[in-house]
Amino acid sequence: MMRMNIKTKLTFGLLFLFVVIICFGVLGIYYVNRLSNDASKILKDNQISVEYCSQMLKALDEIPGDSSKIAVFEKNLKLEENNITEPGEFEATAEVRYLFEQLKKDPAGFDKIREMHKAIFKIDDVNEIAIIHKNARASHYATQATLWLTGIVTVLSLVAFTFVINFPSVIAKPIRELTEGIKEIANKNYSKRIHLEQKDEFGTLADTFNTMAGKLDEYEHSNLAEIKAEKGRIEAIINKMNDGIIGLNDKNEILFFNSAAESLFGLREKDIIGSYAADIAIQNDLLRTVLQNETSKQLKIFLDNKESFFVQESILIQADNVVGGRVIILRNITPFKELDAAKTNFIATISHELKIPLFAINMSTQLLEDKRMGEMNKDQTEILGTIKANAERLLKITGELLNISQIETGRIQLKKEPAKPEVIALRAMQAVQQQATQFGVVLNEHVEKNLPIVNLDEEKTVWVLINFLNNAIKYSSEGGTVELHVKKEREIIQFWVADYGRGIEEQYVDRVFDKYFQVPGTTERSGTGLGLSISKEFIETQGGKIWVNSKYGEGSTFGFNILIDA
Repeated sequence: MMRMNIKTKLTFGLLFLFVVIICFGVLGIYYVNRLSNDASKILKDNQISVEYCSQMLKALDEIPGDSSKIAVFEKNLKLEENNITEPGEFEATAEVRYLFEQLKKDPAGFDKIREMHKAIFKIDDVNEIAIIHKNARASHYATQATLWLTGIVTVLSLVAFTFVINFPSVIAKPIRELTEGIKEIANKNYSKRIHLEQKDEFGTLADTFNTMAGKLDEYEHSNLAEIKAEKGRIEAIINKMNDGIIGLNDKNEILFFNSAAESLFGLREKDIIGSYAADIAIQNDLLRTVLQNETSKQLKIFLDNKESFFVQESILIQADNVVGGRVIILRNITPFKELDAAKTNFIATISHELKIPLFAINMSTQLLEDKRMGEMNKDQTEILGTIKANAERLLKITGELLNISQIETGRIQLKKEPAKPEVIALRAMQAVQQQATQFGVVLNEHVEKNLPIVNLDEEKTVWVLINFLNNAIKYSSEGGTVELHVKKEREIIQFWVADYGRGIEEQYVDRVFDKYFQVPGTTERSGTGLGLSISKEFIETQGGKIWVNSKYGEGSTFGFNILIDA
């Protein structure tokens, strides 16, 4: 059997319809032209002759009274002589010519007017009869054309109708069977096969479909069960996790939503799976916040009738540098927050309890130093100095611990009031002057004149400057210099302390304001690692900005900026 593709079938079908149109048009044109020719002959040959006869009869009747009509008669007679088309018309016309010649010779004595009338009527009768015959013949042709065209139209209509009814099924039937087959495959019925006897593209497509179904059937019965089992295990693990986990594809559509995430967001996985995440986020504030946040961020969520804390993490799924989606994890850090709060409360309690006896020890050492209490020998004086130094150190540590506990619990209180920057600098310098002398360090003060008054917490700001100066003195070599600068820069007042000691290695510069952090390699370990962290909180709480610049081997500069109109 010859193989015929869809294009060839369509070409033949359209060509057939084109041939039908051409045949019908040709027949119509043929019969219309034939009828037109018959009508033209009637008008040209016979009707004109009848008109000539009418004009001759009229002129003949008027000749006796008007001799000019002879010319009219002769004109129409000549025209008729040139338009002889029917049998008998020539003889009748010759008779009229003969009688007319006699009339011209003697118009007054011509007595054969009656014979001329008969001869003219004979010409008229010949043409009238011819008109009737030709009209009958034209009617016959018209009837014949109608019959032929009706027959042809009927036959062609039947053929075209048969073509229209049958040809679409050539396309529709295989498409219908392919559609049913695809639906079966979609329902995982991989045993479905399509059988088409057509030797065209649909037949090829059916064969390809059957091959695909066979491969899918093989795959279904090979490792698909293992893949399903692994997928089920992974889903079970994800659902058992306490962290909220959301999976998104590269189109930001939701792939999975574990049980913890359902509780957090108040959504059900089955209702939103496959949905565009941004559409769901329109009605869910928490999901909108999570989707807009690309970096790690701590979130406070009211869950199980209490405040819970979560840290958001976003993991990009990449393969060959192509992003295939991302996984968002909301890690529950509430237990750690609770432990941190307990630790803060414990530190605050212990620090407060220690501060009273330490203050008593410090007062006792001051009393013992009073010579009115009695003289002490050298050893006793050294022991007392050691006790006093350690007591002061412990008082400083407990003070820092109390400050950090206030910061962590959010109970830090500011007492903002108008203050002069130069007074703040002076108080800080006076507080560390003794320490600088003890370490052999020179203090230099560079305070710009006529500085505006600043609204801030003077005690906490002085505390920060003292902390900067203490650190600078401790890490400066003997004979070194520490500088305190205060100046106005546009809408801010800048305070900074510069030393020329060993400096800080670049990898540690960004961590110096972290709680409990101390730069590795330093011999000084008397502090808690809280001073700079507390300083940062004190300044930022006042709306300022703290900063550090350091170059290893050349020294460090610690400073902060305070808005004048804060």
